[in-house]
Amino acid sequence: MSSLKNTDIPGNLVLVISGPTGIGKTALAMELAKHLPVEIVSADSRQIYRYMDIGTAKPSPEMRQQVPHHFIDILDPDEDYSAGKFGKEAREVIQEIFRRKKYPLVVGGSGLYIRALLQGFFQEDVKDVSLRHQLEARLKEEGAMTLFHELQKVDPIAAARTHPNNPRRVIRALEVYYATGIPISQLQKNQPDPAPFPWEHLVLTMPRPQLYKQINQRVEEMFDMGLVEEVQRLLEMGYPPSLNALNSVGYKEVIAYLNKEMDLFTCKELVKRNTRRFAKRQFTWFRGQQDVRWLEIHQREDIPVLAERIINEYYSQNKNREGDE
Repeated sequence: MSSLKNTDIPGNLVLVISGPTGIGKTALAMELAKHLPVEIVSADSRQIYRYMDIGTAKPSPEMRQQVPHHFIDILDPDEDYSAGKFGKEAREVIQEIFRRKKYPLVVGGSGLYIRALLQGFFQEDVKDVSLRHQLEARLKEEGAMTLFHELQKVDPIAAARTHPNNPRRVIRALEVYYATGIPISQLQKNQPDPAPFPWEHLVLTMPRPQLYKQINQRVEEMFDMGLVEEVQRLLEMGYPPSLNALNSVGYKEVIAYLNKEMDLFTCKELVKRNTRRFAKRQFTWFRGQQDVRWLEIHQREDIPVLAERIINEYYSQNKNREGDE
């Protein structure tokens, strides 16, 4: 199902606000929530984890008291989750929100989660660079046969088609499975499963220098808020650094700092650089998606204006539709 045109927005529309990290998605969502009876469906693959608040820029407890949020703090850092599971469960939550006569507002920058929710996916669409790097590191440490035996357990059909001495295909099949929760052999024969509701996908964009300035500032704020202490607490709770949840920007660099592999200044600069690179990859992902509407902002002060524009358009279309019925 493609995104609806602005002249045909029905009352059960799902608004999706995405874009790169640090651009102001949460701020825009909260501004919209001042005027619309919304519930926020978080599409962030790290905010699902408990105890990881600062490094994931999780909405504050005050924000979550003001507006209901879903898919935040639903798992411990050592629990597995996937885009495929999110897509299924988020669709169910969205229908529940509609039954409460509220508007679902999907907010987040995890492109694969949003893709699973709106369109489903072919296996070619599945890319998780962090997960792939983890699997490649395991290949060096544990050997090809360990990964092949793992593939035999999670996707025996793909394993039967793959030679154990072809680690590239083994890693690819495992990447798809762990990212989506669906065997690659199944995705290869299935068609994408589009969402059962109309949607409008809004992607925020900003001049690159301004975005990078905001990212650098936010990283400094994270350290001031206690990012180092948050990571230290996670390690003291017994969560190993090898977890996929901790192998993400902000956490892996601080772990290296705590292991005395670098000083604090270098750690901060690495987090800034890697966050900027992550934002660039997010831009690349969203540019490759169809049926998105780009909305440019130049500074945080633009957000109330942008929210008003979205609200006027949304309500005017609903009003027109109701008048036609």
